[in-house]
Amino acid sequence: MKKVLGISAVIVATVLMNTACSAQKKNGYKPASDLTATIKKNFTDAAAQYKVMMTNVSGDRFPKTFHPTTNKFETSASGWWCSGFYPGTLLYLYTQTKDTVLYNEAKRILVPLQKEEYNKGTHDLGFMMFCSFGNANMIAPSEAYKQILINSAKSLSTRFNPTVGCIRSWDSKSNEFLVIIDNMMNLELLFWATRVTGDSSFYKIAVTHANTTIKNHFRPDYSSYHVINYNAETGAVQQKRTAQGAADSSAWARGQSWGLYGYTVMYRETKDKKYLDQANHIADFILNNKNLPADKIPYWDYDAPGIPNALRDASAASIMASAFIELSHYTDKARAAKYLQVSETILRTLSNNTYKAAPGTNGGFILEHSVGHLPQKSEVDVPLTYADYYFVEAMIRYLQLGK
Repeated sequence: MKKVLGISAVIVATVLMNTACSAQKKNGYKPASDLTATIKKNFTDAAAQYKVMMTNVSGDRFPKTFHPTTNKFETSASGWWCSGFYPGTLLYLYTQTKDTVLYNEAKRILVPLQKEEYNKGTHDLGFMMFCSFGNANMIAPSEAYKQILINSAKSLSTRFNPTVGCIRSWDSKSNEFLVIIDNMMNLELLFWATRVTGDSSFYKIAVTHANTTIKNHFRPDYSSYHVINYNAETGAVQQKRTAQGAADSSAWARGQSWGLYGYTVMYRETKDKKYLDQANHIADFILNNKNLPADKIPYWDYDAPGIPNALRDASAASIMASAFIELSHYTDKARAAKYLQVSETILRTLSNNTYKAAPGTNGGFILEHSVGHLPQKSEVDVPLTYADYYFVEAMIRYLQLGK
């Protein structure tokens, strides 16, 4: 379509892109009226918050985090893996509020982000480009956006090693090929690229990466390692470890959420039942974990030292809530009800004063209390752009239940 979509059409497009409408009707689940009211207020408050955030960024700088103890707002360049979440959240909020101030700011910040379409030095182009230009193209489809996304998919594909069967995550020594569970989140861009170009190579890379990850990243209980170190020449597994988790043997919370979300997308895009099974297994690990708090906001690691006094991670919860809402559309009624109940609990918890920032505070971020990289003492107990992004996405998905 060449014309700009209206708001209602945007919402429909979001549903078609991210959920299975027939399964929605089958499950017959309708959102709770009180939570719906809370979410609508959250959108209004979030729009106001992001207008505060707009005052803290300018030129080609992107929001990264805010340090409440020092009142310091931290920004990044466009090459930082989180650069796509700021425009992506602005665009999501625009679909709900019709506030053109948000839309215009999103379009402004997309300009310095565009050059990352040719960035072959990162595996995070799905985060960077699909969460931003993908959302922009959903609202106002254009050949320019389409080409940027195709170029991004081509750049991402250059990091695929057919011997290993994976897309390289982090560059390292010549005999190492490092792959992190987070990389499952970048495959959606490749599926999109096959749909619009007819080039099946993108699809095949995504499927191969997902299959290799199932084989090597997961333990018997379906918890995930963070990092797998493959031999770049033979594809053999050399090491299974963590980087951002508590220990090599632990279950880093956001990593479990990345896996849950990633395999839900894999099932959506392929309809291969093994991916649905994998997503359900990951869900079981999370929901049956003895260390998952009653409010469903996980500790930064499910095996973190100091539980129950360990830090929580709102970003892991936001990703989980969005994934569970989509996964509920693909599974049986009993599982769907459980997944949606958990999502409701997460959304309610994140909407309370403990996690949702007071108006005008928090540097303009919506949520507080996320954990980026605790072992390196980086972004610890602070707001993060991806926590906001997936919180907004989860709320949009929740409002679409039963429609």
